[in-house]
Amino acid sequence: MSIFDKIKDIQKLKELDNEFAKQTFNGEKEGVKVILNGRGEIISLALNPNLAVEKQEQILKELINEVSQRAKMEMAQKTAQLTGLKF
Repeated sequence: MSIFDKIKDIQKLKELDNEFAKQTFNGEKEGVKVILNGRGEIISLALNPNLAVEKQEQILKELINEVSQRAKMEMAQKTAQLTGLKF
């Protein structure tokens, strides 16, 4: 593989990263909502005022972890397709 091929691969990975920054992943449970982008950054949170604070905290933690894991898995799969690696 030449240096030019490696540069092209790096450019493809940067494009993929930019694509992930635009993609959103949602989760909702008992009126608590989370939206993350493909980089795992929180875009939006919505709480349910009818739930106790402790319950909202528990749900929020679970949702962030679930949605973040989903985003990571999709990113890994797309990166694997681009690079030819298997997961």
